Amino acid sequence: MDDTAGRDSGGTLVGRTAELAALTRLLDAAATGHPALAAVTGPSGIGKTALIDHALTLRENLDVVRVRGVRWESEIPLGVARQLDPRCAGELDATAVVAGERLHATWAARSARDSHPVVVVVDDAHWADTESLQALRTAVRRMTDERVLVLLAAVDDRPGDLTAEALDFWESCRDDVLPVGPLNAEDLRAFAARAHGTALSRPAARHLAAHTGGNPLHTGRLLRELPAKTWQDWQPELPAPARFAAAVRTRLDRCGPEARTLVEASSVLDDGTSLETAWALACPCAEAAPGEEDSQAHPHPLPLPALDEACAAGLLVVSAGPGRALLSFPDPLTRAAVRDAVPLTRRTDLHRRAAHLVADRGRALRHRIFAASVADAQLADELEEFAAEEAAAGAWSSVADTLIKASRLTPESALRQDRMLRATDALVGAGEVAHAATFAPELSSFPPRPLRDAVLGYLAIMRGRAGEAETLLAQAWDHCDPAREPDLAGVISQRRVLHALGRWDPADIVTWARRALGLAAADSPSGIEAEAVLGLGLAAMGRTAEAVAVYEAAAVELPTGAQIQRFQLGRGWVDLAALDAPESALRRLEAAVPTGFRMGSVRISLWAQGWLARTQFTMGAWDDALETVERAAAQLAEVRMEIMRPLVHWTGAQINALRGDWPAAERHLGRAAGLHHYEAMRIPACLAAAQVAEARGAYDRVLDALAPVARADRREGLDEPGFWPWQDIYANALVMVGRASDADAFLRPHEELAAARGHRSTQARLGLARGRVAGTDGDIGAARAHFEEALAHLAPLPLPYDTARVSYAYGQTLRRAGKRREADAVLRRARDGYAQLGAHTYVARCDRELHAGGLNSRRAEPGSQDRLTAQEQAVARLVAGGLSNQETAAELFISVKTVQYHLTHIYTKLGIRSRSELAALSRD
Repeated sequence: MDDTAGRDSGGTLVGRTAELAALTRLLDAAATGHPALAAVTGPSGIGKTALIDHALTLRENLDVVRVRGVRWESEIPLGVARQLDPRCAGELDATAVVAGERLHATWAARSARDSHPVVVVVDDAHWADTESLQALRTAVRRMTDERVLVLLAAVDDRPGDLTAEALDFWESCRDDVLPVGPLNAEDLRAFAARAHGTALSRPAARHLAAHTGGNPLHTGRLLRELPAKTWQDWQPELPAPARFAAAVRTRLDRCGPEARTLVEASSVLDDGTSLETAWALACPCAEAAPGEEDSQAHPHPLPLPALDEACAAGLLVVSAGPGRALLSFPDPLTRAAVRDAVPLTRRTDLHRRAAHLVADRGRALRHRIFAASVADAQLADELEEFAAEEAAAGAWSSVADTLIKASRLTPESALRQDRMLRATDALVGAGEVAHAATFAPELSSFPPRPLRDAVLGYLAIMRGRAGEAETLLAQAWDHCDPAREPDLAGVISQRRVLHALGRWDPADIVTWARRALGLAAADSPSGIEAEAVLGLGLAAMGRTAEAVAVYEAAAVELPTGAQIQRFQLGRGWVDLAALDAPESALRRLEAAVPTGFRMGSVRISLWAQGWLARTQFTMGAWDDALETVERAAAQLAEVRMEIMRPLVHWTGAQINALRGDWPAAERHLGRAAGLHHYEAMRIPACLAAAQVAEARGAYDRVLDALAPVARADRREGLDEPGFWPWQDIYANALVMVGRASDADAFLRPHEELAAARGHRSTQARLGLARGRVAGTDGDIGAARAHFEEALAHLAPLPLPYDTARVSYAYGQTLRRAGKRREADAVLRRARDGYAQLGAHTYVARCDRELHAGGLNSRRAEPGSQDRLTAQEQAVARLVAGGLSNQETAAELFISVKTVQYHLTHIYTKLGIRSRSELAALSRD
């Protein structure tokens, strides 16, 4: 039963957007004479009935007929059909076909009589008798244009043995199934807040979603049954809901001694444990030697009948292979119910013995933790040693979990705090900022010392809080003695590297990276990351050759495991920005994205995804770029690493604007915006806003968006060619708003720097703006030379968007100069480039330019708007569309006076007097 699962206390459905849309489409179809039968399926408690109820309440004038299947009537022929219409089983020899025809006639008559769609809902349809199900199918099959919808709410893991006829029926529904899946962590947060008044942190919601399988019924029961403080703990060991646990205990009690012993032993082991290991734990006399869990030889016969019994009871699931049977529980709740049914003394003994059975050191330590009932200094020390091994491989999630457990087992206060600080630091390193933030109040209560300030400073960096990070990291450095604590000093220096990266201060990046390398061990995480970022800082200072040398030297002895991510990210970023080598950047950044191997850093992965999306954009792989953005955005929503947010959404905003999907562009733009304290956040947010405004042709807004970048005091790195391509956008906007002389002065130092660096793509982009300036000054020869040089710079580079953009500006400039035939050829090349990219916004602009050029326009017909010249038609369309004279001038790259001149002629030719009349005429 799941009548209210998934609804809050006010009856509002939580989540289910896709499922509700699908059900609404079925109701819409039925209302227009398209009858159907559909199965709404999902596990018990998932919210099937709540979904149907909510969909029905959103519509008026429905004739709803509702019945329910029950277990004890599931073998009564036509029992459910009789609930729908008592005449369906009026005779002893009534068949499913006869009953179906009766239902058809009844529902058709009801729909015709009331003029309302008939919606038939069968709750718990998995308990409906087969004959009734067949009758329902027959009834719908007999329909043509009746307004009837039959909905069967059924669990998808139907209990009991199904007859062949029942199997045939459900198989016939396979194309008409609306599956109701689990709620995600964000949905559960909303459900907990609205229905139970419980504020769940994102980590707690993820933990709860994994435990309950996103099932709102089980989630709601746990929220009611457990004290509120449960959700403040670090990954609490959650029980099963009381009713669920009682049902599992009943099944467990019905098992024989061997089956029960096997199931109880399995409850303390990981899913996927071999039957040999589980039986060795269950039966002490069968216990294998330590680390011999995979041994084929076994001194005690394996309990295959007991395993069969446990599986038949729904308590275990076995995955069999050659010479191997692996045991799992059907779901975490069943495991929890069995585990909690085991007396504490026996459970502790099982964990103690399991620690000697498993070969993996981490798993053995975990069993010893569960077996410890009091503080254990020796075990805590061993956990710290294990955490150090995991840290060497960059497995920060494992490091954090291990140190948190070590902290709780540590009797001495100062050491306990030290371990908790380093655990939180590891959480941030793993990208689990939301988890780490839950510990921030506890850490802030610790006595001030360098480690505390370094950890809290690291957390502030990831949350985008530059001022807070500066204060904390300065305190940490001032109170640290590098001579006595070189490792800690190295960690603080590495945090200063990240802080400098956020501030986009290349000199500071290099200074602190070298300081970190001098303090930290070369193979330590701090030393490795400092070396990986050092090359980036050098490149951002224009010292590209030194940067490449750093990476090539490091490549000789690259670390193994997750640490290689850092080098792939740093070198990939340099390849894209400084070396004009997007193809090699693509390979390196793609390699830096995965985190599955050795539990790599989500933080590094998110940086890599942000720059991977930029690389894919520049190379024209826009679908891939959007996929990268959406994946990274979903991760950001989970881990809350604010410092990466604008970078990720920058590409999403730009591509969607170029494609004309303005709602999506604005959505990404909104997510990129905010109060940004770090330059590495502010710059991409400004670029995103500027590029969306440019796509709209709103060049005054381009200048407004880039004003914070143009006015920034610290220029090193910001103006370095390739890293933040803002200069050409700003200069182009200056020209388009009539400030060509300002653009000329602005361009000169940037052109000189790009030439000195030999940075081809930046020279090409600046060449676009320089060509615009020359064209505005009337020097078409110089403009042509600048545009041709820009295209020559781009020719060897795989940058299709830049090539199309230069060609478009070139064609506009030629058209304005009256070179219509030449402009036509260049604009067609630009149009082809934009079309291949799917940049519909600029395809339309190219079409307008080509039409305004007039070379291919059709002959005018007297008495119509075709009497207008091509240029007048272009102006008329834009003005009628609501653009101002200034916006129209910018769009067509003509002066405002020219727009006014054309409007005068347009009004005269069309016999109208105002813009509103022009708009009305265009609509007609």
